[in-house]
Amino acid sequence: MLDLTYETPAPKTISGATGDWELVIGLEVHAQVSSKAKLFSGASTQFGAEPNSNVAFVDAGMPGMLPVINEYCVEQAVRTGLGLKAEINLTSAFDRKNYFYPDLPQGYQISQLYHPIVGEGEVLVELGVGVARLVRIERIHLEQDAGKSIHDMDPNMSFVDLNRTGVALMEIVSRPDIRGPEEAAAYVLKLRQIMRYLGTCDGNMQNGNMRADVNVSVCKPGDYERYQETQDFSHLGTRCEIKNMNSTRFIQAAIEIEARRQIAIIEDGGEVVQETRLYDPDKNETRSMRSKEEAHDYRYFPDPDLLPLEIEQTWVDDIAGSLPELPDQKKARFISEMGLSEYDASVLTAEEENADFFEKVAAGRDGKLAANWVINELFGRLKKDEKDITQSPVSPDQLGDIIGLINAGDISGKIAKELFEIVYTEGGDPAVIVEERGMKQVTDTGAIEAAVDEVIAANPAQVEKAKANPKLAGWFVGQVMKATGGKANPAAVNKMVADKLGL
Repeated sequence: MLDLTYETPAPKTISGATGDWELVIGLEVHAQVSSKAKLFSGASTQFGAEPNSNVAFVDAGMPGMLPVINEYCVEQAVRTGLGLKAEINLTSAFDRKNYFYPDLPQGYQISQLYHPIVGEGEVLVELGVGVARLVRIERIHLEQDAGKSIHDMDPNMSFVDLNRTGVALMEIVSRPDIRGPEEAAAYVLKLRQIMRYLGTCDGNMQNGNMRADVNVSVCKPGDYERYQETQDFSHLGTRCEIKNMNSTRFIQAAIEIEARRQIAIIEDGGEVVQETRLYDPDKNETRSMRSKEEAHDYRYFPDPDLLPLEIEQTWVDDIAGSLPELPDQKKARFISEMGLSEYDASVLTAEEENADFFEKVAAGRDGKLAANWVINELFGRLKKDEKDITQSPVSPDQLGDIIGLINAGDISGKIAKELFEIVYTEGGDPAVIVEERGMKQVTDTGAIEAAVDEVIAANPAQVEKAKANPKLAGWFVGQVMKATGGKANPAAVNKMVADKLGL
């Protein structure tokens, strides 16, 4: 957890005919394990391959084919659990979840219902400077993904692609601790950030590598506090699950519209039915998919082809020792060691690549100045050009050299921006460019004094105004900087103008 104090935000409220209602939200995030092979076969997990080209016999449900656990996928689940400060269960087991769907060739999904590999954990979700909510993780279990049904290639037939069948998923189940749409989106993004730092999931929601089932219910103010005291879920109202959300924007919209639907039903005298629903972004509405199943509906039973999974504590300890510095730790270090603001530290640690770039720029230099240049100049320009940090034309060494030239007094901030533009568009060594193009800052006090004297002599009326109102001295500074092509040392110019005017 961050070594910072934070304020817990108030829950989201929606006004209804009978007063205010509060939202209660829990998420089941399905994250595809970053692995080249599937959970129970050696078939490739490559995205975008030809349909049905990444399918082993066991994935296709061929008779007599036995699953073999992929140890690396287990390691990735353990790494994720450790990254979420969760309990790692040394003994876990796989179960068969039985249901029929055309893209599930085995007729069941291998999952972990009763004995998951990861137990309770937590994640701190930042919602602004000094504002955060601690969301409890109930469990993380491993399971295999289903395939994909395709309905838009032929007017009369549907097609099935089994490339995703058997791909390893981690299902991260939260407690109902999330209290608003924005919090839900921030929670998903925080999980994505942590897993990307860990290297356990790439978080690509567009490719379906990370998606969420969102459980939404509404309650009256005070009911959530009663639930916390009693752990009686009846205080939270009947929940509905919105299935397969792969966009944080849609997650927020779906929660809002579903909550309003439930409020309208209750206030009209009806009862919310627990069910699974789908969100239609075109109509901005949720619609019923099926009644909510319970565990017995799936006829779960232990998978007879897989023994209980037993792992050694020493193996878990080795994985824990190999964890990288995670976002919260890195953010706290940037604040404490480099003097960055919480906001700047949050921006720089949002993606591991950004943080690594910044650290290289800041090495041996002023951290605040480095952060300012990385965030405002570099990130601003990359965003304008629709590029990310991995596509930056300016390397950390080049940007660091520009900052070094500023600190050495060789160039002013204005010249530095011109130099940055040259390096960004043309490349090259910043120090060499400064020398070859005559961009070096004028620090010769004699030359600066001559320029100041010339400006003062040419503007006697302005001199009298400045003596009456010292704030107008800035006009002389601007004129001197203009006369020297922006190369004069600004601090020296300010001091000399003040001295000459007797201010």
